[in-house]
Amino acid sequence: MSTSTDVTEQVPDVPDSGTGRVALSPQASELLVRLTDIHGPLMFHQSGGCCDGSAPMCYPDGDFKIGGQDVHLGDLTVAGLEKPIGFYMSASQFAYWKHTHLTVDVVKGRGSGFSVEAPEGVRFIIRSRLFTDEEMRALGDV
Repeated sequence: MSTSTDVTEQVPDVPDSGTGRVALSPQASELLVRLTDIHGPLMFHQSGGCCDGSAPMCYPDGDFKIGGQDVHLGDLTVAGLEKPIGFYMSASQFAYWKHTHLTVDVVKGRGSGFSVEAPEGVRFIIRSRLFTDEEMRALGDV
């Protein structure tokens, strides 16, 4: 990665994206533009554990089959990309995380070989914070 786009080393300030459930760090947005140039439109599925740990997995759109037990948390709009990037997780995992705002970020190091960023020497991670009571009301979860 270039020095102008070094990966985040601490929790980023994320531009206000309204009361959404998921957002992107600027570094993740930049990486997604590059990855889209290579792989075409992309999607995320938040891994629930096992061999991947709990990591946001990025796939070419449609390569991971979304099922009836998956929750669509939102679509991530990235400047420079024509199509938003969908973000999903299993309903059982969402039950634990529904009170949490997620920010997709990127750090140095190799993650899972299943996610498209793995060959780049970086991996996507989730930074999280609890929603405020006001945000929960806006989401309709209170």
